[in-house]
Amino acid sequence: MAVFLTIAAVVAVLALLACAVRIVKQYERGVLFRLGRVIGVREPGLRLIVPVVDVLRRVPLRIITMPIKSQGIITRDNVSVDVSAVAYFRVRDAVKSVVAIENVYAAIDQIAQTTLRKVVGQHTLDETLSETDSINIDIRGILDLATLDWGVEVTLVELKDIQLPDTMKRAMARQAEAEREKRAKIISAEGESLAAAALGDASDTMMAHPLALQLRNLQSLVELGVDKNTTVVFPAPLMSTIGELGAFLARENASATLPPPSVAVTPNGSPASGQ
Repeated sequence: MAVFLTIAAVVAVLALLACAVRIVKQYERGVLFRLGRVIGVREPGLRLIVPVVDVLRRVPLRIITMPIKSQGIITRDNVSVDVSAVAYFRVRDAVKSVVAIENVYAAIDQIAQTTLRKVVGQHTLDETLSETDSINIDIRGILDLATLDWGVEVTLVELKDIQLPDTMKRAMARQAEAEREKRAKIISAEGESLAAAALGDASDTMMAHPLALQLRNLQSLVELGVDKNTTVVFPAPLMSTIGELGAFLARENASATLPPPSVAVTPNGSPASGQ
């Protein structure tokens, strides 16, 4: 009988010790309740509590990743989009995160969804697609104000995916195509303008230096000769050819209109010889 009582006492002591010993990990803090009241925060390590009287709630302090479900949102310019995001937060005050709110994770999930819908709805579609950084900052600022009393800090919010309707995707594709076509035409027109200006400068140089045109013609002949062509048709300079042709016709007309030379006749009827 005594042995049985001894064994029972040892088992009771071991059970009591098991209930009294708690281990708080390095990334946790323990909030200690005694008879329902918070009496302090326990640091990492081996901690002893009073069984039945004390309750130790362990709170993780690591950064938690929380995906924000896709939300159907109507932008300021009345375009329906589906936007999803991700939020990163961590517990700064272990006592507040346990006492101030029942389930801090569910609360942050719900308020993140409503904040995402509110902030994105204040922007147009173009702003939502191009100004994601400012939208992320706005969402984080609103969440920080709401979670400050819960002992939680939101470290980062990022828009993860933006889904557009198919009709809007086709419209944006046509807009991008038209924009690129406009840029291509502008670049082509600028190239033509630059080429025309360069040709004008070249023609002025050739007018000032006539031999430059001949040297350019010889260079073109050298380039054509690389292909070993048997026949080369090369146009002569048009303006100089027209000028030379005009001068030739003028000389011919002038010679045709000159009177024939007069001849002196001797009394016997034979032409006189020149002195």
